[in-house]
Amino acid sequence: MLIPVQGVLSKDEVRQFRERLDVADWQDGLKTAGTLARSVKRNQQLADGSPLAVELGNLILRKLGSNPTFISAALPSRIYPPKFNRYAEGGTYGAHVDSAVMLVPGTNISVRSDLSATLFLAEPDEYEGGELEIEGPFGIQAAKLEAGDMVLYPSSSLHRVTPVTEGARVASFFWIQSMVRDDGGRTLLFDLDQSIQGLTPVVEPDDPRLLKLTGVYHNLLRMWAAT
Repeated sequence: MLIPVQGVLSKDEVRQFRERLDVADWQDGLKTAGTLARSVKRNQQLADGSPLAVELGNLILRKLGSNPTFISAALPSRIYPPKFNRYAEGGTYGAHVDSAVMLVPGTNISVRSDLSATLFLAEPDEYEGGELEIEGPFGIQAAKLEAGDMVLYPSSSLHRVTPVTEGARVASFFWIQSMVRDDGGRTLLFDLDQSIQGLTPVVEPDDPRLLKLTGVYHNLLRMWAAT
């Protein structure tokens, strides 16, 4: 399931990010490509652990910590530190599946990739192409969101970035280990939580129907969650 998360960064925050990123020291993305990815990956990335990547990544994590849609959809247990990439002049990333387990650089902490995230840092009209295409049970879905918006999708899915033929596509990307490993379970919990949030403003807090739904949500989460 693809879940858009709107307004992770404000337009002013995106502008501040881009002021830094547009003059950054971008490196060939092949430096972090695995054996299979080397034949399909053509982009640029900030070096892992660079001061700029760490600073901006921490800002993103702080914003996500108070974003109710992200928390509801991801139920995060661990988050791999955000990385940054840039696609231009035909840059593309062919069909691939993300690694299942990733070691956080400089630590002994591993993150199981249940969910992948792409946070768009360029407006759709700044570049041609560059759609994130994700294959799912109902076919291919494409995402090319407003700057500051993010999309979540299962890391197990086959996905690609189409060639950027004009302009530059700038984004942050990272992975989430969820408390609920199963995508179907997470989706059910997300739908249930969104229903509860929709009812909360229109019924009394002690309404038995709302209390029952809330109890079902937390009991399912208690049953499925692994920390």
